[in-house]
Amino acid sequence: MESYLISIVIPVYNEGKQIFNNIDVIKNTLLNHKIPHEIILIDDGSIDNTWTELKRLSSQFPNIRGFRLSRNFGKEFALWAGIDAVGNNPCIVMDSDLQHPPEIIPEMIRLWKDEGYEVVEGVKSSRGQESIFSKFSAKFFYFLLKKLSGYELNNASDYKLLDTKVLNSLKNMQERNTFFRALSAWVGYKRTSVSFEVAERTKGTSKWSKIKLFKLAITAITSFSSLPLHIVTILGSIFCLAAIVLSIHTLYFKIRGIAAGGFATVILLQLIIGGLLMVSLGIIGTYIARIFDEIKLRPRYIITEQTIDNNKSE
Repeated sequence: MESYLISIVIPVYNEGKQIFNNIDVIKNTLLNHKIPHEIILIDDGSIDNTWTELKRLSSQFPNIRGFRLSRNFGKEFALWAGIDAVGNNPCIVMDSDLQHPPEIIPEMIRLWKDEGYEVVEGVKSSRGQESIFSKFSAKFFYFLLKKLSGYELNNASDYKLLDTKVLNSLKNMQERNTFFRALSAWVGYKRTSVSFEVAERTKGTSKWSKIKLFKLAITAITSFSSLPLHIVTILGSIFCLAAIVLSIHTLYFKIRGIAAGGFATVILLQLIIGGLLMVSLGIIGTYIARIFDEIKLRPRYIITEQTIDNNKSE
């Protein structure tokens, strides 16, 4: 550890206006604390001048490497591209917009270097300037994920320091659709956390739309729990029992010659059962789609360009 090198992995998407200044802030923090480092920047198919700025950063600073993906694969895959680019070093994963404050990096490294923690997680002390709906949605998602999978990720973030052995364990994961926060919890290891305040954005906006967040939530739940499938089985069993009871009830009144009314009840039951069948098929279909995605064995990402020799790009 005395001669350690920390790799800083940062996925980037359409951050051309502020990426140079933001990386300069991160880099100055590392230099001021005399932290040996390299910075790995992944351009996730940006459509602005982000790649031009990454090449400029790489040409001006000898320990910055840039990689450009062939299209926008999404933050999760860009993050894994950065992890795969790390050599035999510990790494810190963080965002490029300074909402993950670089000021806590020295404390993260101290906990790893001096106290032997293998995972140091950045945990949000608050969710910053998010809307009430976003805060409620996040709390509900993490509550649901905990109940389904057992992992407590409330206020968790992608801001983490990972020891080399943790990094190697993650690299051995063969899954195509991933949820980094939960996977980094799943591998275990000796872990601790550092809290931080989410800084307000000075420029730019979040690249996470509600649809993208919903898709990520579905990926997370189906990746770490099969309970929704068991719920389908339980609901089916309940309705089978209810059908048996209703059949006995109907036969009893039929034998006794009592006219059995309840046409509205029958229609209502059909609607309920039909709705549950559609939901059940949707849940099963989601898991089948995940299996389909996995067995195709497509790469998580494609690198089309990377900076080399600190002043050239290919």
